[in-house]
Amino acid sequence: MAASSAYSLIATDLDGTLLRADDTLSDRSLAALALVAVGGARHLVVTGRPAPRVRPLLDDLGSTGLAVCGQGAQVYDAGADRLLWSVTLDRELAETALGKIEAEVGQVYAAVDQDGVDGLTLIEPGYLMPHPTLPAVRVGRRDDLWCEPISKVLLRHPYLSDDELAVTARSVVGSLATVTMSGPGTVELQPCGITKATGLALAADHLGLGPEVTIAFGDMPNDIPMFDWAARGVAMANAHPELKAVADEVTLSNEDDGIAVVLERLFPRA
Repeated sequence: MAASSAYSLIATDLDGTLLRADDTLSDRSLAALALVAVGGARHLVVTGRPAPRVRPLLDDLGSTGLAVCGQGAQVYDAGADRLLWSVTLDRELAETALGKIEAEVGQVYAAVDQDGVDGLTLIEPGYLMPHPTLPAVRVGRRDDLWCEPISKVLLRHPYLSDDELAVTARSVVGSLATVTMSGPGTVELQPCGITKATGLALAADHLGLGPEVTIAFGDMPNDIPMFDWAARGVAMANAHPELKAVADEVTLSNEDDGIAVVLERLFPRA
């Protein structure tokens, strides 16, 4: 079935974009995504959350398709509960990158997302989860973070802003990792060269779709590569200024059903 809109692929971030602050989906958003399905288009979640933290939300959406997780490091098949593709962050490189960052800004607090569909989120002493609803396991010391393969490292600083920490991290990490900022209190290190666009391109190709039929929604600088790849990028009203600067359109906030507003326009009821 051909899509009734110019866009056959709807790529949405989760936190600050499709989800409300309490990690729920509004009835209006769910209804708008149903219009997308009726219109013959596909919805693809593209998130920084790792696959295990996305699975319950996909269940809420009734999705058995693909999702891009871990800032593009994972392409997850919800129906089969398996990773079609994943890239891990070398743990020695991660430790080296952390050392370089701390040499510039002093102590940071770190967490990691382990690779795999059952991977854990491990947090070292002093690290506070930016999303307290997400499960995490506290370890006794930093060395315990590296016990299993990881997809990324999450960083927090006791007083530097996210923007300040991200700028400094990029200046010293170089090719050891890709530095992203994906939300309040969330600066991350992921495998070098991996972005949301990497995973989105792979998932879209698997679906037989390309950037020319893709519209993407986001709220943070980590969504910039996804906007660059897609034909159209829509930033939320609550989005970071860097993302708004490159967006084709700014919609209402995640709390005000900004995605639904756009999708209702693109996929009107019959």
